[in-house]
Formats: sequence, C-alpha cells, structure tokens
Amino acid sequence: MSTFQDKKILLCVTGGIAAYKAIDLASMLVKSGCRVRTLLTDAAMKFLSPLNFAAITGEKVYSSQWDEDDPIPHITLADWAEQIVVAPATANSIAKAVYGFGDSLLGATLLAHTRPVIWVPAMNLHMYENPITQENIVRLKEKGHHVLCPDTGRLACGYSGKGKYPPNTEIMQAIACYLNYTEDLKGKKVMVTAGATSEAIDPMRVITNKSSGKMGIALARALALRGAEVHLVYANISVELPYLLAESVQATTVETMYEAVLCRAPQMDWIIKCAAVSDYKPLSSAKQKLKKGKALNLELIPTQDILAALGKEKEVGQRLIGFAAETEDLLANAAKKLKAKKLDLIVVNHLDNAAQDSNSIQILSATDIAHPKSYSGLKSELAHYIINEILAYG
Repeated sequence: MSTFQDKKILLCVTGGIAAYKAIDLASMLVKSGCRVRTLLTDAAMKFLSPLNFAAITGEKVYSSQWDEDDPIPHITLADWAEQIVVAPATANSIAKAVYGFGDSLLGATLLAHTRPVIWVPAMNLHMYENPITQENIVRLKEKGHHVLCPDTGRLACGYSGKGKYPPNTEIMQAIACYLNYTEDLKGKKVMVTAGATSEAIDPMRVITNKSSGKMGIALARALALRGAEVHLVYANISVELPYLLAESVQATTVETMYEAVLCRAPQMDWIIKCAAVSDYKPLSSAKQKLKKGKALNLELIPTQDILAALGKEKEVGQRLIGFAAETEDLLANAAKKLKAKKLDLIVVNHLDNAAQDSNSIQILSATDIAHPKSYSGLKSELAHYIINEILAYG
C-alpha cells in the first residue's frame, strides 16, 4: 500500500504465546514499504530470538534500556517512530502502561512517545474479560490510544473465546488507518450492504453478477476502525469478513436482503448500500435441476427496490449513500439515480473495475451534483475517502 511507503514503525513484542505471529507482521510491514524497528520485552525474549526480526527488517532489535551504542534508546525510539504497535499486548504490559511504569525499555519508550499507540491484546479469555483488564483498556482508549478488539476462537491455553490474536492482515489495515485517521466516528451507527445477490433458476443455477463485495467490506472495516458501530448485511462475497464488526448478517437474495435492511434502517445514522442487487429474478424457480436440451426461456420479473424503499422511509438527519456501476454516461446515470432514490450521496464507477482490488470512483452529492469528487486507488483507501465525503456532507 502507498500508505506505508517509508513509514517508520516501531513494533513492540511482549511475552505472550502469540509473540511468534509478530514475525509475520514485521515481514508484511517491510514488504509494504515500511521501515521497521523491533522492541522485545524480557518475556518476549523467552519466546523469540532478536535474530528473527533483525533478518527480516534489516534494522537493529532493541531489548534493553542499557544499550552500549545508545545511552538513551527509549528517547531514540520514541522520537523515531511514526507509529508504535504493541503486538501482542499482554495484560501485564497494558496495566503497566496505564499506570505509567517506566522500569523497562517498553515502558520508558511509551512514556516518551507523543502519538497514540496501537495495542493488540492477546491473552487467555478470563484474563481479557477480567474487570481490571477491561478497566485498563478503557483507560488506554480514554488517553487516545487505539486498542484492537481480540479475535474469537480456540486459544493456545486450550480455552475457546475472546482473546485470540487477530489476523495480521487486519492489524495491517488498522495500522494503515491510524497512520492517517482517528476514531472520529464514535457514536455513529452505520449499516453497510455488500456483495452480489443471487436468484435461483433451479437448485444449481442462479442469476447473479460480478460483484466481489470488496468495496463494501473495505467500507465496513474502515468504518469500524474509525469508531463506528457497524452492521453488515452481505450477500455473496469473495473476501474474508472483518472480525471487528458489531453484526454480520448474510442475505443472499433480494427478498432476504430487503427484510434484513429495512428492519434495521430506522436505528441507523448512515446507510451505505454497496451491494450489487439483482434487478430481476425468475418468475418461478424449478424444484429439480433443469436438464440440458432444448432452448430454455426464462420469464423474469423485477425484484424489490431496496434503495428506493430506504429513500422513501429515510429518517430525519439520516444519511443514505448509494452506488452505481455503469458502462456509459456515468455521471448522468448516477445523477438520475441519486434524485430518483432520494440519496444524499452516490458513488459511481465503471464496470470495467468490477471485482478488482483498486478502482476509480466519482462521488456526487445531492447538494452539489455539478461538482463530483474524483478518487482513484485501492478500495481500502477509497473507503476512507468515501467516509470523509459523508462527514463533509454533514
């Protein structure tokens, strides 16, 4: 990602069993263009060798306050780093940071650093759920730090639950976000739809489209990282769901998506309809698989218009954002859709970029159709540009 090019990242590894996963995180950061220095706590040194990180990053690995080459390594590291990431973060490291302990290289470096830190808690679920740990996490957030929610699953200790080290791909997205943005959407409830709906012809065949769901998923992730409570309604997608959403509901047909969206809509501040919804469906679906033979004639009927229904029932102050994928007259067609569906904003792109990781988009607003905003880049980057335009709209 261009976001990472030449960024200076200090990766601080504490003594959790997930410490070995930080090796892969360091590698991913370096491959993305970052300069990475590593700080290992005494406990982390029981799990890992500094050589692992030195070989991957090409940079010195720090582990002691008493460095022969640098008399004040905590100041050197604190001043050097554009972003500090503590991954994994143990309950002990979080507690000591909250109370300002500077009796280790990590503690002293955190005290000397002037920017928000990204914390990636990973521990036994009872340690994570302990009221003391939860209170400490709240206090970190109150001080402006970013604390990623742990993943849920089987833990190394044998328990299953919340406390699992999240995928490094998700941590990378968080780092990319917090290098440029803050948690400026706290208090917002947002519903996002994503993916391609499908309508059955028979038990095997469907009518669908080329949408991968990548843009909708990127939006859901970016919104959550920036502090929003995100409710995702998704159809068929080709990418992994973000783990940090408030709710994820699968609805693969237009009818099921209509029901899932409309029942949640009144509670939302923003609704972003990014799903590629089928405009037509078969009049009837065969109960048994149709055999190949003569020409097959399908009678198609229109599906429910979810976006139009949302426009009619839009709450006062609610923001409704739609998407348009076109092959010609992009702006003219998008402007017609924006007015007809009573949208606040519409994002339009050419169908040539369907299912790609990057895109070129134009954003039209209801208050200034004549001056669309244009953006190009990875969909993970475009998600933030779209969010910024919604915020600017008011």
